Amino acid sequence: MLNTSRAAALPSPTVPAPAGHAEGVTADEFRAAMSRLAAGVVLVTAQEPPLDPDDPSAPGGEDVGMTATAFLSVSLDPPLVLVSLREGARMDDLLAEQPLWAVSVLTESQRHIAGRFAMKGRISDRLLFEDIPYVRGEVSGAPLVGGALATLECRTEQRVAAGDHTLVIGRVLAARVPSAEGGPLMYFRGRYRQLG
Repeated sequence: MLNTSRAAALPSPTVPAPAGHAEGVTADEFRAAMSRLAAGVVLVTAQEPPLDPDDPSAPGGEDVGMTATAFLSVSLDPPLVLVSLREGARMDDLLAEQPLWAVSVLTESQRHIAGRFAMKGRISDRLLFEDIPYVRGEVSGAPLVGGALATLECRTEQRVAAGDHTLVIGRVLAARVPSAEGGPLMYFRGRYRQLG
């Protein structure tokens, strides 16, 4: 008779990972597979801290924005969300020192905003915000895009290093649904899309 308790205690043999990429999948294969997952599009915003926090008359820092598709709800109680930021990106560096930030859930008619804040080698964020209607969040001080489907103001609770990205988990301090017009802006197979 087989002693099942002893058999269960034996370690299982490990299978070595294939040579090359750590898990046997190339970056192109992984990117292609994940592009089949539709995602909502948000604009993550934050305001740089004042240049001299001890001087109330010192100029405030610049507003910074970044388009993100890796954004999700984590918990209802407490209300937590997560955004994934490329390690070393301007927003990653800013949120390492600025705990308050905001998210605007973009509508299908706000594709131009998503594209503008996703550009590589772009101009200063001050100019990117110049002709976009927004209000400043009461809690975060960050820009909240006018006409967004929803807005959230957050405070960073945790930062987790994950490969070449940082996962920023934020507690939601304020949530509003300012617009019921239009559908969400989606990202699928490398392009912005509309539902339906």
